Amino acid sequence: GKSTYMRQTAVIALLAYCGAYVPASRCELGPIDRIFTRIGAADDLAGGRSTFMVAMAEAAHIAHNASEHSLVLLDEIGRGTSTFDGLALAYSLARYLLERNRCYTLFATHYFELTRLAEEHPAANNMHLGAVEHRDALVFLHAVKAGPASQSYGIKVAALAGVPKAVIEMAKHKLVQLEQQQPLLPPQLDLFAQPQPEPDPTLLAIAQELEKIDPDRLTPRQALDTLYRLKRLLD
Repeated sequence: GKSTYMRQTAVIALLAYCGAYVPASRCELGPIDRIFTRIGAADDLAGGRSTFMVAMAEAAHIAHNASEHSLVLLDEIGRGTSTFDGLALAYSLARYLLERNRCYTLFATHYFELTRLAEEHPAANNMHLGAVEHRDALVFLHAVKAGPASQSYGIKVAALAGVPKAVIEMAKHKLVQLEQQQPLLPPQLDLFAQPQPEPDPTLLAIAQELEKIDPDRLTPRQALDTLYRLKRLLD
């Protein structure tokens, strides 16, 4: 329902400026000079541009031209590339619009990390669309509520769309595995953390050497040679 909510906001603003009726008991709008949108996903076969390139070109046009009186709709910026690249781009664009363009913006995203922008900027606010789970069923309330979403319903939406049950069950098991393995995976990029110092290359080399060693299989001579090799790394 996020995209529908964003589209109706733009349509209401356009209708109001045309002097037409809007679906509301009351409507009060300040000055709006232009409406910019980046919604949907489609590549440009004739122009040889991927879906991601099309999205970035439209995002660039918005960043260069939106004013503080513009209405901007951005839906899922950053998809179509790696998770870290997409998250970094979405965060940076949202922050740029907040600090430089200062335009009215609706920014829909599945990156939970972006919800922390509201903690840094008083002009940012988190909203989500409510849903209720009952056993294995999912009911979308289509009600806009304050605060960030607490979870994602991707697998349940796939089931509602008719994806085979075997695929859904396999996805559930895989999700549990991924959540359990999370500490062993590369850490999720934290764009809000202080930069960490680079690891010492000497200590890194020593750690790699130690990982190769099985102490129970070393002879006294091999153990002594290993100690000398590690000492040379330190020197």
